[in-house]
Amino acid sequence: MLGAASAAARDYLQLFVVQPYLELHTGPGRGYPVTQVVARGESLDVLMRRTEWFKVRTERGIEGWAYEGDLQHATLADGTAFKIERGDRAGFASHRWESGVSAGAYAGATLISAWQAVSLTDNLKLEIAGSQYLGNLSNGYLIDAGLAHVFMPEWFLSPFVTLGGGYERVEPKPTLALPVSSNNQSAYVGLGARYYLGRRLFLRFELREHEVFTNQNSNEVKNEWKLGFAFFY
Repeated sequence: MLGAASAAARDYLQLFVVQPYLELHTGPGRGYPVTQVVARGESLDVLMRRTEWFKVRTERGIEGWAYEGDLQHATLADGTAFKIERGDRAGFASHRWESGVSAGAYAGATLISAWQAVSLTDNLKLEIAGSQYLGNLSNGYLIDAGLAHVFMPEWFLSPFVTLGGGYERVEPKPTLALPVSSNNQSAYVGLGARYYLGRRLFLRFELREHEVFTNQNSNEVKNEWKLGFAFFY
């Protein structure tokens, strides 16, 4: 049993600290506190990677997160420098959060939007977006929530589809008649594509069709398009 456990431990990449010390954070980010320091000459095993942070285990069995910029000064067992591949989209296919901003048009009105997504799997995202549009006859606000399925997140150009629902508030501009604001529920379906620009940055284009449920005899169909930038972490 002991031999099997030792063999399993050897499967991890082993690195040696050559700088005076290496800081370990409690999580994958600068905002997490530093609770452990690995001294020069000590070794550590690399357990996993999350974007530009690596989860490691020290000789004493303590686990923590090291920044890739600090690990670049570490060496392998044979004394060669540890090389970190940058710009590999497949290496960032697994991530937790996405955030972005975009601009476009909604039913002919100028649209500005911001959104946040959390990954349920590498392909499936739960998204929530807030938007404001400015038109000639009315202004308004949108809040949408739904699912996005990215077919090939590691491709340079990744197509995706979206499905969800939301809320629309319409504020008509003053006219000869007294303007009346309205609040409507809506559902949407969309498609688009993401184009990988950098290590954590991508360009996103999307088309949506909204079915707006009004108090009138018939519902309204409003088309939306938007283009923007997003990053993941």
